[in-house]
Amino acid sequence: MRLHRFLLTLLLALTWVVVALAAEPGDTSALKPPKGSKVAIVVFEDLQCPDCARAAPLLEEAARTYKIPVVRHDFPLPKHNWSYEAAILARYFDTQSKKLGNDFRDKVFEHQSEITPDSLRSFAEKFASEHKVDLPFAVDPQGKLADEIKRDRDLGQRIGLDHTPTIYVVSSRTTGKPFVEVVDRSQLFQMIDDMKRE
Repeated sequence: MRLHRFLLTLLLALTWVVVALAAEPGDTSALKPPKGSKVAIVVFEDLQCPDCARAAPLLEEAARTYKIPVVRHDFPLPKHNWSYEAAILARYFDTQSKKLGNDFRDKVFEHQSEITPDSLRSFAEKFASEHKVDLPFAVDPQGKLADEIKRDRDLGQRIGLDHTPTIYVVSSRTTGKPFVEVVDRSQLFQMIDDMKRE
């Protein structure tokens, strides 16, 4: 009976260790604000993800309110049939200006339910025309933009991401915990306040 209780206790302890290890993110060295910023929001997003579309306006509002940057990483999920191509297009607009790339992402989020694999290109052409930018037939002939997306995806995988959006409030401090994941978005402003205070 004692051996049974001991084994059960040992099994429970091992289960807690496995759960704790699974909850800890992997390589978090990249979770830092851009140079010159003390606090920032870092988000890994998929342009076809409905929850990413819901989160984007809140992140922009927080950035405006606190005058902090939002660092966006492309993390297109394999289950979405046009998100990867949309990320390539967003990266193309980034080459014109980072603001234009982010404006494209926001426009995609606003019209997400109307976009299909067949309509994405015409959606991007209309956006380009409205912003007086040429959209070439071959947007990424050398695959450089695809490489940037792959780097973002690899980074997300090293951190241990499994969903989008994954949002962090990050700081430049070197002691304590320099980042925190935003699980409950209603707490975002409080988390930024806390990070700025520490």
